[in-house]
Formats: sequence, C-alpha cells, structure tokens
Amino acid sequence: MERRYRLQKNKTFQYVYHRGKSVACRDLVMLYAKGRGLQVGFSVSKKVGNAVTRNLVKRRLRECFRPHLGDVKNGLYVIVARPSAAEATFQSLQKDVRYLLRKQAAFKEANKEGNRA
Repeated sequence: MERRYRLQKNKTFQYVYHRGKSVACRDLVMLYAKGRGLQVGFSVSKKVGNAVTRNLVKRRLRECFRPHLGDVKNGLYVIVARPSAAEATFQSLQKDVRYLLRKQAAFKEANKEGNRA
C-alpha cells in the first residue's frame, strides 16, 4: 500500500479511536471516522505476539486492504488486530476485511460489494 494512504500520526489514531464508529468480527476491529482523503492505519498490540508476528500481521492486513483502496469512501480507517489474528490465515483475514468494510457501509455506491464477483 502506498505511503500516502497510511495513517501515521498518533494524534490521528487518537482522533479515530474517540470519534470513530467501530465494527468487529472474530479477529479484527475496524474504526471509521469521516475525513477528506483516504487514510488507513493498522494497530497490532503486543498481545498478538512478538515483533516478527506483529509485523507479519500488519503486512497481511495492508495487503488485504490494498485491493479495496479504489472502492472505499474517503475517511480515516483504523484496523485493530485481536490476538487471534496471529493464527489466522491470509484468506480468512481477507474475508474479515471485506466483511468489515461491507458492515461499515464503506464501499462507494457505484461499486457495492454485492455487485462484485
């Protein structure tokens, strides 16, 4: 995922945590707050595992979100990994990200998930 889409500042993460709306599934939680551009941040705590495991989960989540960059509405998204995400497969994380985006109604009107293959 390109750097311009990444949410990096702690202040922005805190804004999304306080003002955002959340949806959750077994392995992930997604928070969304309105914003001008599209920015996505990933939060993986030490409860998930050691540094190698946390980085693997973040890389997988980034890659799961990347195909949806053109299809989602502008705003600030934060995806929080639960400890069970460490054992989850890449395919299950993909399904979870797609499910959370659909549940959050984050897809643009022209490209709703129901119309996609």
